[in-house]
Amino acid sequence: MTPLRNSKQRDIIRQALMNRTDHPTAETIYAELKPQYPRLSLGTVYRNLMLLKNLGEIQSIDIGDGVTHFDYDIFPHAHFLCSRCGRVSDIKIRDIERIKNSFSRDFKGRITTCNVNFIGICPECLNEENNDKEQ
Repeated sequence: MTPLRNSKQRDIIRQALMNRTDHPTAETIYAELKPQYPRLSLGTVYRNLMLLKNLGEIQSIDIGDGVTHFDYDIFPHAHFLCSRCGRVSDIKIRDIERIKNSFSRDFKGRITTCNVNFIGICPECLNEENNDKEQ
């Protein structure tokens, strides 16, 4: 297999995702990069995100909202979807191996990875909700 050559588009897309914790979609990244890179297309953004995922540099997340989100943090952790504002955030899991092992005992196959998604109301929306009730 020939080595993958580096591309400017892939570099700017990787950089756009690198320090984020909001788990953007391809469309979000495209909208943010388009003013600075007018020749960039949504297809290029999506293809490069999928390539970065396939290379193991990022992960894609299906949180149940019908849109693929992307995460630069590839280490095991859970995700939280706020049902009120739609924000996706990380939840650290202290012992993911223990969780995998617990489920493996009752399953005849081999579990290789674990994806955990929680849905509820984020702290910011909960705070707004509580403030509305006090008024």
